[in-house]
Parts: sequence; C-alpha cells; structure tokens
Amino acid sequence: MKTVIYWFRNDLRLEDNPAFSQACKDAEHLLPIYIHQPNLEKDTPWGFLRVSEQRRIFLEQSLQELRAQLSNLGSELFELTGDQLNVFERLRVQIDVEAIYFEHIEAPEELEQVALLRNAGFRVYSIWQSSMLDPQSLPFALQEMPDIFTQFRQQVEKQKLRFARPLEAPKSIPPLPSIEMSSVEQNALNHQSQECLFQGGERAAHTHIRRYFERRLPDTYKQTRNQLMGMDYSSKFSPWLALGCCSARTIAKQLSEYEVRYGANDGSYWLWFELLWRDYFRFLHFKFGKKLYYSRGLSKNPSNPFDSKQFIQWSSGKTGEPLIDAGMRELQRTGYLSNRLRQVVASYWIYDMKGDWQAGAAWFESQLIDYDVYSNQGNWLYIAGKGTDPRGGRPFNVFKQTQDHDPEGIYRRIWLDSVL
Repeated sequence: MKTVIYWFRNDLRLEDNPAFSQACKDAEHLLPIYIHQPNLEKDTPWGFLRVSEQRRIFLEQSLQELRAQLSNLGSELFELTGDQLNVFERLRVQIDVEAIYFEHIEAPEELEQVALLRNAGFRVYSIWQSSMLDPQSLPFALQEMPDIFTQFRQQVEKQKLRFARPLEAPKSIPPLPSIEMSSVEQNALNHQSQECLFQGGERAAHTHIRRYFERRLPDTYKQTRNQLMGMDYSSKFSPWLALGCCSARTIAKQLSEYEVRYGANDGSYWLWFELLWRDYFRFLHFKFGKKLYYSRGLSKNPSNPFDSKQFIQWSSGKTGEPLIDAGMRELQRTGYLSNRLRQVVASYWIYDMKGDWQAGAAWFESQLIDYDVYSNQGNWLYIAGKGTDPRGGRPFNVFKQTQDHDPEGIYRRIWLDSVL
C-alpha cells in the first residue's frame, strides 16, 4: 500500500493547497504532520528569542484549526518535535514511507532541510504554491527576471497576468497508516494568556477576507494604507498569508470578482499591486538565492556593526524619538506594525542609529505575527540599499513622517503611555 507523508510547512490550509491535493491523489494512506523545530526555540546571534510569544499563539491557533479541518474529513494532524531529518527517520522506522510531499520554500534554511532529506534517501515532492502568479506563466525564466520591480510589473501587466486559479479543498483524504500514537508527541502549547490581535486558522482567514470585501474596504485602500492605527486602514491579510492559512490566489480571485461586481478602482488595483510586490520578493529568491542573506546583500558595501546597547534602545522603544519609540512598543506589545512604520523604524535603525540591518530583520522575524521570510528579507534589503533597488537605500525623515502620519500625536500618546 502506498503510504505518503504530507509535511505542512507555511501552508496551514486545505483550500488551494496544490501540494496537499496532489498527495491525496497519489496516496493510499496519508499521514499529515507538522514539525516543531528546536532551532526556533533558541536565541538569535543577537541575543533574543527567534520566535516571540505572539507568533507562537497565532501558530497554535492555526494548527488547532487545521487539525479540526482534517478531523472533519476523517484524518488527523500529527505534531512532532525535532529537526526534520530525525523526525522522518523516526517515522520511517514505524511505517513504509513511499514519499514525502510538501510546499516548496525557496529560502536557504528551508532548502537545506529538503537537501538533507534527499541525501538520506527519501523521495520528496516539493511543489511551489505560495505566489499569486504561476511562475510558469511569466514571460521570463525566474533566473532571468528583471531586477527592478517596476520592470517586473510592467512585463506582467503587458501579458495581462492577474493570478493563477485557486484549487478547491480535497473532498476526501486517504486513511491514516497504522502508526503507534505514543511515538508522536502532540504539542499542546497553551499560550492563551497573552492578548492577540488576530485569530489564527483557515476559517478565521476566510471570515476576515469575506468581511473585508463585504464592507467595500478595497475602495479606500490606496487612500488609507499608510495610516498607523485601526483594523481597516489596510487589508490585514498578511498574518494569514504568512502561515498559509489562506492563499494569495484565493484573495486575488475574490478581488477580481469584487471588481466585476463593483468596478475596478485605484484601491482595488493597489491591493493587487501589493500582492504582486509579495510575488516579486518571492521570485527574487530563485535568481539570487543565498546572496540575499549575506551581510552585504547584493551590494559591495559592508553593513553597519552591531551595537547591543543601541539595539536594546531601539527594540524596546527607548531611543528618545517619540514616533520610533511608539512604533517599537506597539510591535513588541502586539506583534504587528503598520507598513509605513515598519519602513520608518527600519530606516531609523539603519541610518540614524547606524545599526546592523540583519539584526533589525531578525528582530522583525522574532516579533511579527505576519513574518514572511521572503517579504521580510526583501523589505529590509530595500531599506538598507542592499537589494535590487538602484537608488541604493531608502532613508526616511522621521520629522516629516511624524508630521504626515501622526500630526496630532494620537498614535504617539497611545503607545508611549502604554506599559510594556
């Protein structure tokens, strides 16, 4: 009997999950698993936890929902702890594993995990599925894609590419193989004491997306997207996209249906535009790979040295610059920060405090509920001038940003008066 393992990574959903759908088609028995990685429990080289409490809560909620979805179809989610190779070696002792299916992640750490599995003799099927556009539909090979986003966008729009059609969730899942339940440690993390802005999981994702379109918020997206406070100024799709509780293609399809119903406008276009930026940062990894993770990035200039005292001031919101301190306190308290302030606080760390951009990127990875390896790396490279942007960096004037986006000081008062 053909036994297949499906390894959920950053795709915690059943709808529009091509890798999972393919595994269901190919398997006679299917074992769905999620692996909690010990290396994510450790400190970063800069001395702070790699994954914050907010991120853990959102992950736990998302896994609970995925487990419920699988259970409704007669299956189960097995959560294991350990490095990937050891986990699969343990499973291979218990069951005759024909193949391992999972989503493809084109980032160095994730690629190394897969290489170890292949080298150990596992048959793996790694399927790309996290972008809005199908890479095969692009008018260029990914290794030859335009470096500059505007050129990338223009070629995409010239071909009238909008999004790849999402798949429906499987109607049925192959039965579980026979396996000793005691060999699988189910993780009950129970981090529910801390406040969380978002509820994790596929159902919560679809509820939020549906309400966003029902309230016709795309119409005002371009005008409000740079605001700092509230739930409605931006789409807030990113937390669910980050863990794959929903797909970019599903959102793009609903956006297209919205435009058919109500008409396209600047706001609806800008939503698609931002999803295209997300694709661009993903596709750049196929062209530049590990270079995107070098301290110099794609530039020839060295990075700023790391100063631990200054980093503590920046990360804890104690720089003395009110807008920066308010933003950093919101980030640490909630695990979220507006896109505008992400750019401003990153710029302040790199250009005003002369900080190491990689330490800043790692802090965002630790804190952000919507951390996404591609977008986080791409945006920090962009601000630091170590990516593909020809302008060589993006410093922000904090005084101007304060006047433009918090002229009455409401945002600053809220977060500077809060107690961490």
